[in-house]
Amino acid sequence: MPPFTRPVSGRDHLSEHARLLRCVLGIRERSARAVPWEPDTVGVPTAGSSSALARINDVAFYANARDEVSALAGVCVDLLHLHAPADGDDHGGPHCRGCRLAWPCPTFTELCRLLA
Repeated sequence: MPPFTRPVSGRDHLSEHARLLRCVLGIRERSARAVPWEPDTVGVPTAGSSSALARINDVAFYANARDEVSALAGVCVDLLHLHAPADGDDHGGPHCRGCRLAWPCPTFTELCRLLA
């Protein structure tokens, strides 16, 4: 089980879905608050390659990573809002609110696996 979905003890006992959603919301919030990377303020990391093109690609990656992580976390949040356990039990057992498959649905299971 992924570390962020392990059951917690005490009063703050959340479902696996709620813990995963809280984790992804935290990632999105931290990435939005992070200071944008700039060579003048943070510096340029040590080169992994002597290739000038590889160096340019590294710098472009660092410069865009904050926004890309935030966007990816936003997609995960949207998927978790869509693929959540349904309130009612009108389909013969627990099911997903979005796809109506048995809960946990394949999408939620895959999100848990990928974010582990």
